[in-house]
Amino acid sequence: MIPFSKPGKSGSYDEMGAEAARLALRDAGIPYDVVETAFVGYVYGDSTSGQTALYQLGQTGIPIINVNNNCATGSSALFLARSAVESGDLDVALALGFEQMKPGALGLMFEDRKPSTYRFAETTSEIQGWQMDVPSAAQLFGGAGLDHQNRYGTKPETFAKVSVKARKHASVNPNAVFRDAVTVEEVLNSKSMFGPLTRLQCCPPTCGAAAAIVVSRRFAEKNGLRDAVPILAQAMTTDTPSTFESRSMMRVVGYDMTKAAASQVYEAAAIGPDQIDVVELHDCFTANELISYEALGLCPEGGAEQFIQDDLNTYGGQVVVNPSGGLLSKGHPLGATGLAQCAELVWQLRGSADARQVDGARFALQHNLGLGGACVVTLYSAPA
Repeated sequence: MIPFSKPGKSGSYDEMGAEAARLALRDAGIPYDVVETAFVGYVYGDSTSGQTALYQLGQTGIPIINVNNNCATGSSALFLARSAVESGDLDVALALGFEQMKPGALGLMFEDRKPSTYRFAETTSEIQGWQMDVPSAAQLFGGAGLDHQNRYGTKPETFAKVSVKARKHASVNPNAVFRDAVTVEEVLNSKSMFGPLTRLQCCPPTCGAAAAIVVSRRFAEKNGLRDAVPILAQAMTTDTPSTFESRSMMRVVGYDMTKAAASQVYEAAAIGPDQIDVVELHDCFTANELISYEALGLCPEGGAEQFIQDDLNTYGGQVVVNPSGGLLSKGHPLGATGLAQCAELVWQLRGSADARQVDGARFALQHNLGLGGACVVTLYSAPA
């Protein structure tokens, strides 16, 4: 991945994408003409933007497939690359994601048609009403935080502590946007957004790119790729009727998708959540990190507050969550996020994460969520 940056401070999307792809190829030690298919993810961009980026590496005639799954776009590209290689049809696939964003909260790109997330807005309005002056994503995820508070009495300070952890982790990540420490008091005193959320509990619009090379075991062995990190299991889920019928804001924002994907992965790999050493999860808002602990099985339902208060989510605890700083501090360039999570976990499992290194990391879990909706959960292990 390339270092993430604030809008207006980055190169163009194609330059960022090309550079991330070059870095991934260099890491793998293979030339671009070995790649047999590329899956390129982005949310805001013209059709065939993937070709615009990858043509800078060469015009090899391979299939280049453009992917858009909202905030789960990067991991969706990874899912497709892994599926293609696992099928046996090819040995080398490239997954690339990038985003060139504008400042401010996300808004509608097309005002002449129904938005793809209209059912989520309608359901949210039925549950808690709708405020026209509050960003829609803050209302959805802030509503999920309120839902958790109403069920379990979760304190505002608990949500704020997630942001404090994110900044602390990001302070030693040169790829992160926000690396300055914050206190619980500073987080709580920042501008109120919705429910328990304040401004410092919301991820920033970000520009950036990340990429991964996915190869078959046969290719890795033939070419001596001893640092290759195995994908033990991966699952993608979409919404079920419970999203819209349960009258739960936690479910509106993907709790059930996350739980289902995680369950499939644990079953396929025969590895439980208690064996996970490091996690990169989708902390677009502190509320989503908190509810995802429970959906991923890292703690019992209703146990997220104690999990956070006991510092079980950081170094010296049960599992290190978002050592990169996560979306809250590393940044969230929508199409790149899932692949940046992948990059961080690969570095952790190789033991090359420098000051962020989780000692003895053997199993790593990735969680990437997009409203609309899609959720991808991926389980990796250290190189053999």
